[in-house]
Amino acid sequence: MSAAVNAGEASGYRAGSLTKTTSAFSHLECAQCSKKFPTNKLLGMCPDCTKPLLARYDLDQIAKTLTKEELKKRDPALGLWRYEEFLPVQFKENIISLGEGWTPLFHAEAYGKLYGIPNTWIKDESKNPTGSFKARGAAVCVSRAYELGAKALAIATNGNAGGAMACYAAQRNIPGYVFMPEDAWLAFKVECKVYGMNVTTINGFITDCGAKVREGAKEHGWFDVCTLREPFRVEGKKTMGIELLEQFDWKMPDVIIYPTGGGTGLIGMWKAFNELQHMGWIGSERPKMVSVQSDGCAPIVRAWNELKDKAEPWKDARTVASGLRVPAAAGDFLILEALKKSNGTALAVSDEAMKKSCETVARVTGIWPSVEAGAVFAGFEQLSAQGWIKPTDKVVLFLTGTGLKYPQAWL
Repeated sequence: MSAAVNAGEASGYRAGSLTKTTSAFSHLECAQCSKKFPTNKLLGMCPDCTKPLLARYDLDQIAKTLTKEELKKRDPALGLWRYEEFLPVQFKENIISLGEGWTPLFHAEAYGKLYGIPNTWIKDESKNPTGSFKARGAAVCVSRAYELGAKALAIATNGNAGGAMACYAAQRNIPGYVFMPEDAWLAFKVECKVYGMNVTTINGFITDCGAKVREGAKEHGWFDVCTLREPFRVEGKKTMGIELLEQFDWKMPDVIIYPTGGGTGLIGMWKAFNELQHMGWIGSERPKMVSVQSDGCAPIVRAWNELKDKAEPWKDARTVASGLRVPAAAGDFLILEALKKSNGTALAVSDEAMKKSCETVARVTGIWPSVEAGAVFAGFEQLSAQGWIKPTDKVVLFLTGTGLKYPQAWL
């Protein structure tokens, strides 16, 4: 049983008698310069090199107190909070949860056989609250921001990330400011407004929206929760990697295919694999990580093909997959590093290929994927045809969100 402590004893925390979690969160560290920062302050990016900060943990301590067998006994209804030790929230009362995580992983044999890959699996993130994997990041980020006393949150979004933040912020009555492109899908605008957020549309891209967030954060003191401009959304998303391996009895698949806009899901899973290896739960083996983008906005693919370690901003980004319309990703160097170290690859697919793949998946599995997830399936089909994926490979396709929010994409 966790002991009750006075949270006010830790500078920056909301005061009161609260119950300590089993988190082994030890410090924040810059992903590039490795400078370390304390855990008890709301921080964004590294003040020295303006690169993302990453949460670090006392993994040796976790290894001493948590076993795979003990983890197996935990209630799946806890969702991603089953992995409390690996998450940054310090007090249980500050956890905001709507059942995110522990999503279905099913053998999509019939779909895989269409392309000669019978050992194909789908991780269905559309079952999360708000209908996408973004709920994982929002749950952890908003919980931690609330714990550290954030007065208001602000985000630049093409859709799902804003809806997820709005949902969790509403649970604690935290004011939220959402900036999205004018041409974002109507469902996303309505979703954020229904949750009580202040929604502003911008004639431009998500990068332009991000500039408005930073202006507001400087002027009004909002906490900027844009992709990788704070350390905690990636922590929620890394639970996809831990969860996937637990569901596979700690055995790695051969290939993981993931859609890439800001790239936090891919970065998070790679981070999870490294943490689990440090604890001795897995070895050095890794799946080939595959990043799929739209051919109308493919900065990571271009950088990959040009053998670069960072991606130049993409000009005039256009794609029906709003979540992939990210001209510049703050974590570009981390994405490219994961692809390189895993012997993976990056490829771009057309909007029409995404939509066609969505329809194929819907008719074979009964699940309507988001258009971004359609990029995953289109990429899988392309790599299978090229022989890059072998017939004997065990492949995991991340269905990152529901297509129910995207009817306009088919009109």
